[in-house]
Amino acid sequence: MTWQERIIIDPEIVVGKPVVKGTRLSVDFIIDLLAQGWSDEDILNNYTGLTREDIQACLAYAGDVLRSEKIYPLGT
Repeated sequence: MTWQERIIIDPEIVVGKPVVKGTRLSVDFIIDLLAQGWSDEDILNNYTGLTREDIQACLAYAGDVLRSEKIYPLGT
């Protein structure tokens, strides 16, 4: 399964932020929890609508976005 099947962007849900399909939990929120040291188990126990695959989809989405980011150095 790919992140595209689990992550949606809809202007009517959380102002168009990427969210886990069927929830109002944004990808950046899930990534933030992981960055704060929450384990997958902690997240799954506190947000029962999520699955381990949803968490993996958030990470895959973030990876794709960062890989596609283009950096253009400014001339001096």
